[in-house]
Amino acid sequence: MFFSQDAGALGALQKEGLLAPLPPAVLRAVDARWRSPQGRWLGVSGRARVVAYDKRKVRARELPDRIDAFAGDRWRGKIGWAPTNASFQAFVTALRRLRGEAAAERWLRGIVANDPQRYENNIAVRDAIAKGEIEVGFINHYYVAEAIAEEGSGYPVGVHFTRGGDAGSLVNVAGVGILKEAARNAHARRFVEYLVSQPAQEYFARETKEYPLAAGVRPDPALVPLARIDSPRIDLSDLDDLQGTEKAIQSSGAL
Repeated sequence: MFFSQDAGALGALQKEGLLAPLPPAVLRAVDARWRSPQGRWLGVSGRARVVAYDKRKVRARELPDRIDAFAGDRWRGKIGWAPTNASFQAFVTALRRLRGEAAAERWLRGIVANDPQRYENNIAVRDAIAKGEIEVGFINHYYVAEAIAEEGSGYPVGVHFTRGGDAGSLVNVAGVGILKEAARNAHARRFVEYLVSQPAQEYFARETKEYPLAAGVRPDPALVPLARIDSPRIDLSDLDDLQGTEKAIQSSGAL
């Protein structure tokens, strides 16, 4: 079995022919948008990219609808990112798929030119915003949701979703597939079934603040509903070119 925080890794295994078909009944547990069109993997929880921001310094209406705008002078020296993070790299891969290599490269170079602060991971970006070190950062939604759950509604970091199918609001999934070598393994099949069962889906909603993807399980009510996020429509299996994304990030000067 292969359990991944990113659909791109599952797409890479699928492309190499390493994943077995999943049972139709299991696949039907989640909407077609959150699983492989070839039936080789399915998402078990959703994670949305957001622009996290300091509510003490930035008004929500100041935040742009497109991720490109953060290359503007208003945000010079005020951005935090984690370019080695897998979820950030999945976002860049989506940007490459949606808008082409040249546009993705322009965006990366534009942010680099805006003197961003580089951090090791999403948590460090979130905490830097809370400390007032930066004003905005590109992370996943649940890092802020977890902090609000722990510290209360006065937590100073908010989340903003870009619009118009912009890659800045990409909804990716943690997902699972069964390797061909284990296609007859009943334990692997039962575990996949469990991941989309009500108890497991409620765990993701309650404990990790991700979006449950199986029908009939509600997300944390504090989250923006998944249906209201204007995420780009893309086959998440296509987020499989990690090497190309790493090359783009390195050539931009982000690393």
